[in-house]
Amino acid sequence: MAGLIELPPDELGTVVTFLEMLEPPRPRPLPESPLRMVRWQNVDPAKYRLLFRRVGESWLWYSRLLMEDAALLANVAEVHAVVDRSGIEVGMLELDFRNEGECLIRFLGLIPELAGKGHGKWLFAQMLALAWRGGVSRIHVNTCSLDHPAALPSYLRAGFRAYKRAFESFPDPRLSGLLPRDAAPQIPLVGAGAR
Repeated sequence: MAGLIELPPDELGTVVTFLEMLEPPRPRPLPESPLRMVRWQNVDPAKYRLLFRRVGESWLWYSRLLMEDAALLANVAEVHAVVDRSGIEVGMLELDFRNEGECLIRFLGLIPELAGKGHGKWLFAQMLALAWRGGVSRIHVNTCSLDHPAALPSYLRAGFRAYKRAFESFPDPRLSGLLPRDAAPQIPLVGAGAR
């Protein structure tokens, strides 16, 4: 049965699209970029949360902000920071190879200030080069309708295929103070907590 699903005023809803790639794309030259990837050999929870927040706050990424240090370290996978010429971390890529033959892209993104400047193509090329390593026969990821509007089209252009959708609802992290109230101004606050 089709229809609207009403949410409590303090909750958000999003459509999650699940995507996969079952074979590597044809080799292409890597796009030029002044950015570079640096793999974190050891993840410092505070540093991780800072970068996670810088990259994802505009899209209401909050899941890793809820975790205590031990839980975060148990869940975090292979982290690569995107670094600019001056050594400032301006993006992140987290790849999970824990399931044999698979790579799950947990997080991929750049700080909002880099949006629309062509760096996303470079980041996607880097992600694919790192994900398609020996023994991997499937790369998968999910993105949601709260993410950057270019996220889903970029995955599709890169060769991913959508295979499932789901609806997810969750408490608005701005109302609990987990994220600032002015985060993601494109998504209005609703209800009594919005005042």
